[in-house]
Parts: sequence; structure tokens; C-alpha cells
Amino acid sequence: MAAVSIALAFSFDSLKQNQSTKLTLSSRYPSLYSSRSHRRSSLRFASLPSSHSPSISTATETGEEEEQEEESTPTKSSGSYDFLEETFRTGRFLSNAELEKLKALEGFAYFQELESGTMWIRVMRQDEMDSTVSLLAESFGESMMLPSGYQSVLRFLVKQYLIERREVLPHAVTLVGFFRRKTDSLSDGEEEVVEMAGTVEVCLDKRGANASPPSPTPPKESPYVCNMTVKEDLRRRGIGWHLLKASEELISQLSPSKDVYLHCRMVDEAPFNMYKKAGYEVVKTDTVLVLLMLQRRKHLMRKKLPPTTTSPSDVVESDNELTSSVNV
Repeated sequence: MAAVSIALAFSFDSLKQNQSTKLTLSSRYPSLYSSRSHRRSSLRFASLPSSHSPSISTATETGEEEEQEEESTPTKSSGSYDFLEETFRTGRFLSNAELEKLKALEGFAYFQELESGTMWIRVMRQDEMDSTVSLLAESFGESMMLPSGYQSVLRFLVKQYLIERREVLPHAVTLVGFFRRKTDSLSDGEEEVVEMAGTVEVCLDKRGANASPPSPTPPKESPYVCNMTVKEDLRRRGIGWHLLKASEELISQLSPSKDVYLHCRMVDEAPFNMYKKAGYEVVKTDTVLVLLMLQRRKHLMRKKLPPTTTSPSDVVESDNELTSSVNV
């Protein structure tokens, strides 16, 4: 299955311009400051947890830093937030509702048995970013018909995009899916491996909305699914379908709005049929004028999810197998 929706806001021409533009990254992770409050507040100052701390800690007053001994073999608790550390390094003030959502994202896992193997989906971790970048860059390069020489530029742009998107957690999140083939499908001498099978981005609310979404523009206050792709040699196994279902499940749990939007290019017949089967309907379609900008015409599609009574605190259940780090 080709990439079924693209939210990276750059065209073929803009990609050429980026090749000659010097891009620099400023420091994104300022050090945390201590804070003192004389009144109660619903906001908390997130502080980076230590490797052996199982929970989020709040910033301490200046002069009250505690010495911590490094452990030779630190262990991760199921309640830790290690894979969301970047959020805490920014020193942002997080509301109680945001902390609850982060806690729910930590425990979110979607599991499914397929005919040819097993797959599970969870939030992308920092050490999985390069693998996700490779997967997205290959898919975008294929769909945009870019020469191979643009791959390095494309990888750079995709990585900067993912870094920026992780800074808006928990309002938007990138999910990754892993696939394990059934043992009876392995050839003699072939070892059982777990590989990254696909990825999808989910924007949960207005604060997580993409600053430059593709046309036709979806409502910023509504959940939006984009940048879905499946590894080429694992397509036609139902992986894309379950990436979509996992996205909908996460939206049902964490978003107050149940109107889910996504884009589908008019030339992508297979993804379009999958979306129709899943209950999505075309809301609006690009005009032919987008062809002048070297873009494909796209459908904006919408689905209304059924109401749910599940709250973020109800879904914080970690599964050691599903949430364990996987080398891909």
C-alpha cells in the first residue's frame, strides 16, 4: 500500500529550494528551571525523570538538587515515561489533563493477530525515530516520484518534521506498528524477527493540528489522521487497516471530538476503497488548480466515531511484550 495521506507541506519545487537553503536547528531543549509557587495551581512543571524513577517528578526549588547515583544496569518501570522524555526536556507547563493524556499514551497498545503473523501498534519512541524517518522518506519519495538523489534531503526534512511534531505531545502523536511473522511461514534457517511495518500520525485537537495541512483543509479542532504508510514488502496483509483502526481507537479514548478527517489522493484507489469500507465519506475534493502546483488532487474524507465512555485513566495498562523496545 502506498502512502495514503501526506501532511508534509512541501512540493517538488519547495524541495529544490530546500536543497540550496541552509537550515539550522536552534537548541530545542532548554534546561529545566526550578519554580516556587505560593498558591495551588492546576499546572505542573514537568521535569525529566531519572532512569530509575517510575513516575514524573515536579521541579524542585533552587539549591535542593538531589545527587543521584548512576546504575550500571538501570531497569525501566512500566509506569515510567522514558519514551516521552523529549516532552519533559522542553520545560513546558503541563496541565493535569495533559499529564493524564501522556499517561494514557504511555500505556496505549493495539494488538492484532493476522493471517501471516502478529502485529502491535504503540507510540513511537525516540530511539525509533530514524527507522520511522526511513520508512516515511521511502514512501514519500515513491509517491512524489523523486529522483534517488533527493533522498538525503527528504530524510532531513522528514526528521525535522517528526522532531517538531513530538514537541506538541500529547496533542499529536506518531504511532508505529511492528510485525512478527508466524513461525510456520519462515523458511529453513530463517530466524524470527520483529520489524517496523508501518506508521501513522494522529492529531487529536487544535493544539496538535498541523500548521500547514494539505488542501482541502480539515477543521483544526477535529482529529486528523495523516502520514500513514506501510513497508513495501509487508503490504496487502491488513497492516494499513489496523493502523487506521488503532488511530481511531486512540482518538476515541483521548479526543472530545469524534469527527475524524483524513486525506486520500484521487489516484490511490486501494486506500480510497479501504477508507470507504471503514466508513469514511468524501467531504470535499481538490480543484484542478492544484495541478499547477505540481500536486496530486486529493479527497478530504470524514468519519464520525461512535461515542465512548472510556477516559484516559481507564486505558493506562502496560503490556511488557507490546511496549518493549524493539530493534528495527
